[in-house]
Amino acid sequence: MAVVPDLTTMRRDYDEGSFSEDTLAPTWLEQFQRWFDDAVAAELVEPNAMVLATADPDGAPDARVVLLKGLDAEGFVFVTNAASAKGAQLALDDRVALVFPWHALQRQVRVTGTAQRLDDAGSDALWDPRPRGAQLAAAATVQSSTVDSREELVRSFHELGEQTEGKLPRPASWGGYRVTPQTVEFWQGGHDRLHDRLRFERDDAEGGWVVRRLAP
Repeated sequence: MAVVPDLTTMRRDYDEGSFSEDTLAPTWLEQFQRWFDDAVAAELVEPNAMVLATADPDGAPDARVVLLKGLDAEGFVFVTNAASAKGAQLALDDRVALVFPWHALQRQVRVTGTAQRLDDAGSDALWDPRPRGAQLAAAATVQSSTVDSREELVRSFHELGEQTEGKLPRPASWGGYRVTPQTVEFWQGGHDRLHDRLRFERDDAEGGWVVRRLAP
């Protein structure tokens, strides 16, 4: 029988360095790009993986990992099927949270904001580069729907593959969503758990952003 480790003592110290206002980029986008470039250079597995948190119709939180597929001054872009669980939740409540968990660098980025679906042109631009296999998987099934078995999934995938050639047209329910950030927090692990947390907060009154340091 496996012995359960003592979780109260399972920890490592964070020693990758501190993070200060003096080294903070002038915008959240530039700071995010710096850290994202570091994650890519460190060859982290799926550096564009992020936790997306939504709320169900009863207000209960729901979360899953998705991939960042676009980034600009307007926000963070991901893709999904509007008929999926998260798509249905976003239709009722567009408030979301994101987390980029770059553990190997002792960093994380936390985002809060709202998500809006992209127009057809924006979604097409995300659909067209997908490999045929990924297009088949998205078109052959309805994401989050109940299926009887994996065999059923595989059969639907292959049947659609046999019926079509080349790249597929984008399903109407599949598309991109942009998360417009309200806050973007940069978290750097610190020695003795004195973490550095610097958060960009949108200042709607001034039409810009303010930066605040948060206690660890």
